[in-house]
Amino acid sequence: MGYKIAVAGKGGTGKTTLTGLLIDYLIKKGAGPILAVDADANSNLNEVLGTEIEETIGEIREDVSQRSLSGDNFPGGMRKAEYLKYKLNASVTEGDGYDLIVMGRSQGPGCYCYVNGILKAQVDSLSSNYDYIVVDNEAGMEHLSRKLIEPIDTLFLISDCSRRGVQAVGRIKQLVSELNLKVGQIFLIVNRAPEGKLNAGINEEIEKQGLNLIGVVPMDQMVYDYDSDGKALVNLPDNSVCRSALNKILSKIQFKSK
Repeated sequence: MGYKIAVAGKGGTGKTTLTGLLIDYLIKKGAGPILAVDADANSNLNEVLGTEIEETIGEIREDVSQRSLSGDNFPGGMRKAEYLKYKLNASVTEGDGYDLIVMGRSQGPGCYCYVNGILKAQVDSLSSNYDYIVVDNEAGMEHLSRKLIEPIDTLFLISDCSRRGVQAVGRIKQLVSELNLKVGQIFLIVNRAPEGKLNAGINEEIEKQGLNLIGVVPMDQMVYDYDSDGKALVNLPDNSVCRSALNKILSKIQFKSK
């Protein structure tokens, strides 16, 4: 199995941006092959990476479900399970130094858990082909509690510089302990800090939550500009505030493929 990295945190903290830059960091360090997993129903990791996707797992689930309900034949005389497997394999998007699979979402009540299950099965079936698996989790704790990937070698908890953000990732860390999840190392990264600095109150909350702060990423106007213009954030220059700070943080960690 490949080296598994998970990124989690409160919504709106920029964790998908940092996940994309993390993937780009590993690629530029010669790591690979890498399987990138966008496990957020509101998926946009592909936009950070600058990759077009054909279909999400949620959309494939809808296609299979509609064909089954309407009595439509599956192409090529395939059975339902065969068609689903074919579509899932075709949904793996090839990027520059990585492959990407995207959960997305489907319509109707009760569908979300089912799509989650399909995603887990797909990750399990593919992970042995890659040296690294990097998962951008949805906001909150769902995928960790459902054990989308386990064991996790490195878990990055992403917070903004607010008490609520720090408390949210503190609860995720607590969940890891309560569920006895197999996690090797857990690091906190605080993102979008004004001038890259934390005040005494936030540092106090980090200590209270028992979090291992590995670094702070400053607020970066260039990230906002790129995002507003629809530019892939992995194309940020090396001297951009965000990329430079994150690269320094990641250089402290010894990532080892298995």
